[in-house]
Amino acid sequence: MINQALLDLVIQLARQTGHYQLSRFRSLPAGGGDEKIAREFVSEVDLNSEHQLLTGLQQLLPDAGYFGEETGSAGNDKLRWVVDPLDGTTNFLSGLDQFCISIALEIDGRSELGVVLRPASGECFSALRGHGLQHNGRKCLPAADLPLQRALVGTGFPYRSPDLNRHFFPCAEQILGASRGIRRFGAAALDLCYVAAGYLQAFWESDLQPYDVAAALLFLDETGCVYTNQRGQQYSPYHDRLLICGLPQCHQQLLPIVTAHYPADI
Repeated sequence: MINQALLDLVIQLARQTGHYQLSRFRSLPAGGGDEKIAREFVSEVDLNSEHQLLTGLQQLLPDAGYFGEETGSAGNDKLRWVVDPLDGTTNFLSGLDQFCISIALEIDGRSELGVVLRPASGECFSALRGHGLQHNGRKCLPAADLPLQRALVGTGFPYRSPDLNRHFFPCAEQILGASRGIRRFGAAALDLCYVAAGYLQAFWESDLQPYDVAAALLFLDETGCVYTNQRGQQYSPYHDRLLICGLPQCHQQLLPIVTAHYPADI
């Protein structure tokens, strides 16, 4: 059931939706018009994208349920598609091309198949559990381990979690001094792909949703990266608010910095 043929069909479906998104990209003026127009525009693109994806995915596996950012969850929760139709919505609305489509197939809460497509460049990250991470159809070898001092670290601002602002900014200041630098691109699914592929070497962010990370957590597994919550325990996108990940050395050195700044009980 879960094989390369299925993965290829999911990639094809993601590309079709990506073409639709590009047809609507930068079709609003700078700043995205007034708030009402911006909301309706994003809702249209998000909803149409998710409808296209879920319709196609249900045809591929009629018995599978789904969990989509826009439409919520329905059907079988033991076998289900987890879909973010447009991660990086604010970038998309502003005319920045750092946005993506994320699709994962979960079995009993663990992703077994994943696809993340960046429509603007056509880049595609994909994996079947146990078969490694593919970037544009070529296998990604695990990145060479290195210390945090030599690492480029990704993050996201806590816009969903204002209660963590006072923890995030002092933490970022310390990490900035302890690493090669910090980047914030605004699409967490892509950020995690970059960690898995070795383009970023570490990452932390709060309050990510399952559809943000479902595919990329599989990619991290497939390339030997480490990911935990702030207590160093196994991270669950359904229960934990903080994700810390990276190459083994980077994670080992990043974790105590994050732990020192954030409450253990969030």
